[in-house]
Amino acid sequence: MRPNTLRLLRRYHHYLGLFFAPMILLFAISGALQTFRLQEAKGYGGPPPNWIVWLASVHKDQGPPREPRAEKPKPAGEAAKPRVEAPRTGPKRPSPLPLKIFVVLLAIALAISTIMGIVIALANRAMRRVSIVLLMLGTVVPIVLLWV
Repeated sequence: MRPNTLRLLRRYHHYLGLFFAPMILLFAISGALQTFRLQEAKGYGGPPPNWIVWLASVHKDQGPPREPRAEKPKPAGEAAKPRVEAPRTGPKRPSPLPLKIFVVLLAIALAISTIMGIVIALANRAMRRVSIVLLMLGTVVPIVLLWV
């Protein structure tokens, strides 16, 4: 590849990386929390903190948490019937824990890598102002879009 092409690619990588870095951090953290279902009462062991519920809602639904919908009342005959589940048959499923641990490690590595990229970008004095503006835009634009 020609040197000018590589320089141009590096510049675009710099711009895109800084603009999307705040959201990459948000999604890495919220994804790690959701891996163990910490946004749910059963995963947290009680009512989860609001900030975890909020992050999960942004991650999964691209919006702030909504009020839970009221369930439709069931006909009188259906409410009294107990739900009977069929016994599970077939081969035993492998434990999801090793993959969950790997996913959390992946999220941590992505967050650390993103922070290192931001530090490296801000160390470049020639592009520091542009870098700061891109970081601010990458933070403000999603917040504005969240409430539009």
